[in-house]
Amino acid sequence: MKKRSSLLDVTTPSYEGTSDYIPSEELKKAVDIAIRLGRPLLLQGDPGCGKTSLAYSVAFALGLDIEEFYVKSTSRAQDLLYTYDAIRRLYDSQMGDKGPKDKNGNLLSEDISNYIKYGPLGRAIINSSLTDNPKKSVVLIDEIDKADLDFPNDLLFELEQRSFRVAELEKEYSVPKDKPELRPIIFITHNEEKALPPAFLRRCIYFYVEMPEKEEDILKILAANGFGTDEDKKLTQVACSALKRLREIGLDKKPGLSELVDWIGYAKYKKILPEKLAKLCYAEAIVKNRRDQQCIKQHNNAEIDNKMT
Repeated sequence: MKKRSSLLDVTTPSYEGTSDYIPSEELKKAVDIAIRLGRPLLLQGDPGCGKTSLAYSVAFALGLDIEEFYVKSTSRAQDLLYTYDAIRRLYDSQMGDKGPKDKNGNLLSEDISNYIKYGPLGRAIINSSLTDNPKKSVVLIDEIDKADLDFPNDLLFELEQRSFRVAELEKEYSVPKDKPELRPIIFITHNEEKALPPAFLRRCIYFYVEMPEKEEDILKILAANGFGTDEDKKLTQVACSALKRLREIGLDKKPGLSELVDWIGYAKYKKILPEKLAKLCYAEAIVKNRRDQQCIKQHNNAEIDNKMT
């Protein structure tokens, strides 16, 4: 078994957030640990709390390209690295001289590399391994729990070593062990739909993205999303208070920051008065199932009854 390099990345700048993404101090520390150690950052937390957006924010802040992979139930770990279309090559080769050709007139089927397509993690490793002008990247693996358990287990070596082999080309790509500053920064989001294998967890830095508790922190995030004017102040304050109430009444799917931004945006478009928003007007923008809609109606009716008594 190959030994993992103990070199720290000491040259990549620290992440301090961006104008439209304001991380907590704890989250900034987690990002920094993941960068320095070269470990993937595994992010859990309520949907809409900014897990996916963090990867884009880090890429923008550090001036890096981002490679994205949105996991589906049919996704394989191999898709992150590369795929080989053997069927297409067989079909093209059966066409003989009439088969597809490259710009120089050569048959594509004569070169196996024409049928290999690299995935996001594969491209990031290749870019880091280039002899001339190597390039560091951010890699986002979004909602890993959508795939089966084989998916994270099949990535153990590649995540540990930042290396993979293309069997069809008998070629291996690796991030240079003596250049930790070239290691891709990997973000993995997880919505807790299913547990991840212990061996996979050991290779990650873990962080739970909490919904901000302080209203002032939420207001800063809203301001960064375009709701920071004096005109917006009353509306955003009322919306924050309403959201806090919603998250405390036992909804199946608690609304997060993403839903809050949508709700305020629609309320502003419709010119809804803050007093009306306080009564959870147009809550359909933030509530995601029938039970939760009924729960809100019962909550509103209960408040009306209390005022009447």
